[in-house]
Amino acid sequence: MRKKSIGLLLISLLVWGIITYFLFLSRTTANRDKNVLSNQINSLKTQVQRKIADNQILLKRLIELQQKKLDELQAATTVNSLPDDSINNLNSSYLVGSTVKLKTEEEIKREKLKALAAKKSLAKDLPIIAVLVISCNRITVERCLNQLIKLRTNAEQFPIIVSQDCEHKQTADIIKSFGDQVVHIQQPDQSDIDIPLREKKFKGYFKIARHYGWALNQIFFEFGFDTTIIVEDDLDVAPDFYEYFLGTYPLLVADKSLWCVSAWNDNGKSGLVDETAAHLLYRTDFFPGLGWMLTKDLWQELSVKWPKAYWDDWIRQPEQRKNRACIRPELSRTRTFGKVGVSNGLFYEKHLKYIKLNDQFVPFTKMNLSYLLKDNYDINFVNQVYHSTVVSYSELKSGNIVTPGSVRIPYHTRQTFKNTAKMLGLMDDFRSGVPRTGYRGVITFFYNNRRVHLAPNTNWNGYDISWS
Repeated sequence: MRKKSIGLLLISLLVWGIITYFLFLSRTTANRDKNVLSNQINSLKTQVQRKIADNQILLKRLIELQQKKLDELQAATTVNSLPDDSINNLNSSYLVGSTVKLKTEEEIKREKLKALAAKKSLAKDLPIIAVLVISCNRITVERCLNQLIKLRTNAEQFPIIVSQDCEHKQTADIIKSFGDQVVHIQQPDQSDIDIPLREKKFKGYFKIARHYGWALNQIFFEFGFDTTIIVEDDLDVAPDFYEYFLGTYPLLVADKSLWCVSAWNDNGKSGLVDETAAHLLYRTDFFPGLGWMLTKDLWQELSVKWPKAYWDDWIRQPEQRKNRACIRPELSRTRTFGKVGVSNGLFYEKHLKYIKLNDQFVPFTKMNLSYLLKDNYDINFVNQVYHSTVVSYSELKSGNIVTPGSVRIPYHTRQTFKNTAKMLGLMDDFRSGVPRTGYRGVITFFYNNRRVHLAPNTNWNGYDISWS
């Protein structure tokens, strides 16, 4: 019995020892884990505090550096006192000689224009086309600019640059009053021009040519635009002015037989146009001007030989035209209100003030204008003209024509053309042998509710420069 009691005691002691061992082991492990976790937390706190301290130091240094730059820029009067990167980080300053000056609003606009031109296009099929307004000393430029700004739907796509000659303060003040809506540039060369004695009275034409050359150089070579529309400061524009040029732009780029798109119809007087056919467009061998679009490629060709005067007649010469044509509308998209000018109102009272300005919107960008491409146009045009019924002026005037469709009045000589044109109220002059609105020698117009072609013989083989 005694041995049994001793055995039970030993077993109890052994069990108690084992239990005590595990209790001690568990407490030791828990204490160790607690110590480890505590150490990790303390370490993390230390790192965070150190990081905060570092950031505070860095932030303080940055603030001190920026304050130093600001103080230097405010106090500096010479380049040597400025840090190298101070001007690069200042959006509205630049260097002139050894001083720092703030950029003018116009200089900032110039930089924005260059950046815009560098985009080339806003998106696919949306070209950026600069609108160049030629101005001098007419305060009525305000009327033209108001219309151009009101009608454009996208200022980035059609940036307006007003190029002013003459240094006329009143005109300059009006242009500047438009603020960010336009960019104002001024032709710097106001020196006298050496003009032949017999042409002294035409001095204005020499100044205009000089101004055009400078302004186009700015648009294409300084700002870097690829395309521009030139508008004189005395033009009203139609509601679809921008749409017209956007719609015809792809043709000008694609068809190398075209060298301009014009908003003007030289024979566009009421009574000579179909006012129900605002969508009709034509090719013409005569350069119309008065609101016209050209590309940088053409200017690169013309700029190297730009004339000293009479640039519009010069551009109509065979050496410049090179058998290329322009697109022109049935209804003009521009109309001049400038009776007073270098030409002293020439043609204005008798002709220009009667030009019909289109007053409706035509969605040219949604139309198929491929019929104006030379390969398509010439075949259809020749067929239409020479399959038309031949009539006399008296028959046309009386309206006693039985056959439907278009008609043709033939001419064989320069004088025959001029006589007939005068009777019909058409412009009867020639430039380098080309009549106004002529294409392949044909003048197309509308008279007594009928399409009419004043046309040479079918065997026509080109313009005779001696007819000018």
